[in-house]
Amino acid sequence: MNLKVASYNMRKAIGTDRRRSPERVLQVLREVDADIVCLQEADRRFGQRVAVLTPHLLEEHGDWQSVGLGMRASSMGWHGNAILVRKSARVVACEQLHLPALEPRGAVMADVAINGVTVRIVGMHLDLSGLWRRRQAAAILAHVAGNAERLPTVMMGDLNEWTRAAGCLRDFGAAFRLAETGPSFHARRPIARLDRIMVSPELRITACGVHHSPASRVASDHLPIWAELAPQ
Repeated sequence: MNLKVASYNMRKAIGTDRRRSPERVLQVLREVDADIVCLQEADRRFGQRVAVLTPHLLEEHGDWQSVGLGMRASSMGWHGNAILVRKSARVVACEQLHLPALEPRGAVMADVAINGVTVRIVGMHLDLSGLWRRRQAAAILAHVAGNAERLPTVMMGDLNEWTRAAGCLRDFGAAFRLAETGPSFHARRPIARLDRIMVSPELRITACGVHHSPASRVASDHLPIWAELAPQ
């Protein structure tokens, strides 16, 4: 099994030029060319939480299908968290995770059969508050650990954590290995490693990084991060 995963806070497709362009986000995703992508801020924030990447756009411009996580008919994700997988992949199970928070926050999980293996994918966008981030991390870790079926697991998202030595990254790091992807925020001049990919001991990170391109520097205020994985 060789698998490429990616995480991208697409900022509702509003670029650093303040224009909304879903097509530009899809261009970046095509450049990254990952088998599985966790998206943050994939839906509009207000009203019906309409998906920014519509099924029509995905069908016409991408090689991915959206995992059925939306609670509304017009939404792609849960509190903006969404998962895209190759059209050739099979989604075995999926669910939304309710997280403790002062403002609406959630995480998403899917078991995906792809490239000859079934992996568990967790996507998240954690709070700006360090205290609530740690509570949310604890809830996610407890949910994953409490699942009756154990699978190789990849957790990805915008963790909003600036330092690896403390907070939720230390909590996640007790059981998961962090990919050394590099700074991904702000897209025009990345200095912060707010976006993270973490894998369980069954998986090995063979390569990882941040995707820099003319399109990615303008499509969102975050750059996408990626990792290539193989069995241990």
